[in-house]
Amino acid sequence: MGRSVLIVDDDPAYRAAVRALLEADGDYSVSEAASASAAVTEIARGNRPDLVLLDLGLPGEDVFAAARELNALATDVVIVLCSVREADEFGGRIAGSPAAGFLAKARLSTAALSRFVATDGSGSGSGRGRAGAVPPDRGGES
Repeated sequence: MGRSVLIVDDDPAYRAAVRALLEADGDYSVSEAASASAAVTEIARGNRPDLVLLDLGLPGEDVFAAARELNALATDVVIVLCSVREADEFGGRIAGSPAAGFLAKARLSTAALSRFVATDGSGSGSGRGRAGAVPPDRGGES
């Protein structure tokens, strides 16, 4: 498997659906966390996925603070924020975060995630962090 993804969402049905979608592609290995704090613990313990798909609607958690903490622990891990809401509803908070971008849950696909984690042909990510092209869902850009 070429890429690894940590799905961070409080809805087990959503995590299962995303897992099924990504694993069906055959290019993704998937791990899960039900909270941002659990994701931080995973990263602190050495789990280094290529990408963290982080739900902005996690109850009782400051997800933007968690994104900063994840980034501080592992600057090479790409963080993609997601929500059932649209990016413009979060104002400039998405652009001001260490996330590589935003993806509305309704538009989640393997192709959409692949835009965040570019590969150099060897399967290793070279599109990490905030550098490079940012997908259209970044927060109001078309």
